[in-house]
Amino acid sequence: MEPIRELLSRIRWDEEFGRGEFEVGIYDRVADAVFFQPLENVCVEKENHAAFTLCVDETVQTIPFHRIREVHKNGVCIWRRGASSDDS
Repeated sequence: MEPIRELLSRIRWDEEFGRGEFEVGIYDRVADAVFFQPLENVCVEKENHAAFTLCVDETVQTIPFHRIREVHKNGVCIWRRGASSDDS
């Protein structure tokens, strides 16, 4: 499975692959559920290999990459964190 940082980079830089509407499923520990956010709300900093920034309704949160559980393109799951994968 492709590591999540590589997938997010591919979406950003590969014009053909990056066409479409992307959503990121982020695990919320308190709610014990996965919530989806548009990829436009996610900011990945080149220097930060452990976390990304999520901006929703003027609220900014720093979230570890391991909390991303799924990525959907046009409503179809294209990436899912496997049970045995801990660093993808």
